[in-house]
Amino acid sequence: MQAGPAHVLVLDDSRAQRRLLATLLRRWGHPVTVCETPGDALEALTDHSISIILTDWMMPGMTGPEFTRAFRRTPREGYAYVILLTSKSEKAEIAHGLDAGADDFVSKPVDPHELRARMRAGIRIIEMQRELVWQNQRVRSTLAEIRGLYDALDRDLLEAKRLQDTLVRERFRQFDTGSIALTLRSSGHVGGDLIGFFPIDATRIGLFSLDVSGHGVTSALLAARMAALLGTAAPEQNVAMVQKRGGAWDALPPDRVAAKLNRMMFEEIETDLYFTLALAYLDLTTGAVQMVQAGHPHPAVLRPGGAVTWVGEGGMPIGLLEEAQFDSVTFHLEPGDRLMLYSDGITECENRAGEEFGEDGLAALLRRTAEDQGEALLETIVTAVQDFSGRTEFADDVSLVAFDFTGPSAA
Repeated sequence: MQAGPAHVLVLDDSRAQRRLLATLLRRWGHPVTVCETPGDALEALTDHSISIILTDWMMPGMTGPEFTRAFRRTPREGYAYVILLTSKSEKAEIAHGLDAGADDFVSKPVDPHELRARMRAGIRIIEMQRELVWQNQRVRSTLAEIRGLYDALDRDLLEAKRLQDTLVRERFRQFDTGSIALTLRSSGHVGGDLIGFFPIDATRIGLFSLDVSGHGVTSALLAARMAALLGTAAPEQNVAMVQKRGGAWDALPPDRVAAKLNRMMFEEIETDLYFTLALAYLDLTTGAVQMVQAGHPHPAVLRPGGAVTWVGEGGMPIGLLEEAQFDSVTFHLEPGDRLMLYSDGITECENRAGEEFGEDGLAALLRRTAEDQGEALLETIVTAVQDFSGRTEFADDVSLVAFDFTGPSAA
């Protein structure tokens, strides 16, 4: 920013002219540096506080345009405004001086009013240039600060992703009558999908797939809250579990769990977010399944012959309407059946033509991968959907829970 009157350098081989110009400039309040030769002027201009140069055109050894060209080649902080003092009036000569790097010219003999007016114009340009430099410095400083904040946030998000990955404690579990495999891929650093399973009693387990609305940190925080309520083996901490008389633990019906979570969303959590949920209780000995579907995609059952059955009745998401009602449905798995819970990041995944993968695509994929097992099965499904999208990153979180029921005969 400009501080005080502009510092002016006067370059002229005429002592009388130097004295005249210096007297005028000092009278106008300017600090003045007076030089007789271009060499002296170039050395004096290492003082970067000089912002205006008045130079004669005709000087022994170096002309005003030659001096200006030499000056413009020297490194310098900030801009200096060069005014040529000349008796030349030909347009070609004036153009030559401007091409050499001069900014303006004043005809000799110098008229004080004209000189002062042209200097004021130069000062305005210099002040605008300094203001621009100052603003650019502020922008660079702000960008550097933002970059630092972004890097810190990026580190925090990477750590949050690692922590979120720990919410899915087990990716595979073998039971006497079947096995369960789980996978979760966030579309960003963190996501709003959650999957898991928990023990109910000696013969039953609960498995769930949950998808919070929106993306990013807020969705991930709500998913983490739900993990503390559902994704825990400690029955006293699991919202689905209730202690009976005598101290034994049992699970609330799935529809009552959904209703309980819905009340919590309005009475305790108080957020504009909502989530979809598929919560299923599976009897490991009989294959009986009791399930609530709260706005989540219809779970799929792949039969040994290749038929795919979609189970559930839809239902309202949790946290969307305070008066929402939820219903449980029941069905059976037969030996050889595969139950698949998944988020809409699978079926709503679009390719570059805007076409969705859809339930038909998932059904065909389940049939193609019928012989695959465990985590390798889910990796194959995720890769196939990724190939369909034609992109390296998913637009939405993708999560899968697969339970293969082999039946009691395998015990």
